[in-house]
Amino acid sequence: MNVPGCVKYGFLLGLLLCLTSPGCRRRETWHTSTLLFFDTVCELKVSAPEPLFTSAQQGVSQTFSEIEALFSPGASLADPLVDQLFLQSYDVYLKSEGHFDISVAPLSWLWGFRSRSYKVPDEAEIQKTLRRVGLNRIKPSPEGLVVPAGMELDWGGIAKGFGIDRAVQRLREDHISHGFLNAGGDLFCWGKNPDGADWKIGIQHPRKGGFLGILTLSDMGAATTGDYQRFFIEDDRRYHHVFDPKTGYPAEGKQSVTVVGPKTLLCDALSTALFVSSDPERVLASYPDYGAVLVNNNGAVTTIGKVFPFILEP
Repeated sequence: MNVPGCVKYGFLLGLLLCLTSPGCRRRETWHTSTLLFFDTVCELKVSAPEPLFTSAQQGVSQTFSEIEALFSPGASLADPLVDQLFLQSYDVYLKSEGHFDISVAPLSWLWGFRSRSYKVPDEAEIQKTLRRVGLNRIKPSPEGLVVPAGMELDWGGIAKGFGIDRAVQRLREDHISHGFLNAGGDLFCWGKNPDGADWKIGIQHPRKGGFLGILTLSDMGAATTGDYQRFFIEDDRRYHHVFDPKTGYPAEGKQSVTVVGPKTLLCDALSTALFVSSDPERVLASYPDYGAVLVNNNGAVTTIGKVFPFILEP
């Protein structure tokens, strides 16, 4: 999934807040920083005094660097964080009836999305590659994950969300009570925005410039999976990077799925699961605190799951 992302925020004005501490008066103001991680542009916007903002930037950079290194190709699979993320990935795999599967990396290679040498493989190649896909074949052990020969994990559908959740937790523990962190479309916003209101989050239109609609959120994460993020066209047909692990082909039926909920990690994974599944309501029933905005192949927009304020752009 999802590199680069597509969910954006919309705000323009700043708000000046004041904090009083014994013996001094510190000004808390809005700061914005742009970082480059996960092969995409990340943006941090927080309300904090200058020294605390500097510390916040360093904390986010350190957290993202750790996640990027830990879940990059060829990294060691013997780490408690790897075990933690694998177990969460496996839980979504089970609850989504296999529609979210981080073992689809061989399919990405086959279709050329890793090498950018895109091609439509023949059916025999696809069936052969599917023998190397299936998260149920990978097991944790005291020495790390046991990955059968020929298999490979693709953490792209969950690692960014995991990194955002960890970075935001660190920022809130440092008493930053208002902020926004976006890593290429996976995001979390907490507290109030610079206008003193809940955050306005724009969902990118999957076929046009601008926004499909606007979500109003606070203390929530969001993530989008779309068929426009990475794709190629052959014989007037769009082939994208979100694979159905059961068929070996790009998933059909939707242009984009945006998921909103308390954990960006789950928003990240569920946006893929719902995109792939032919029955997204069934998948989302296991996650009552999460809602989704779906755009089908005809451009029709529907919402499912928990209701969040959403305004469709005209």
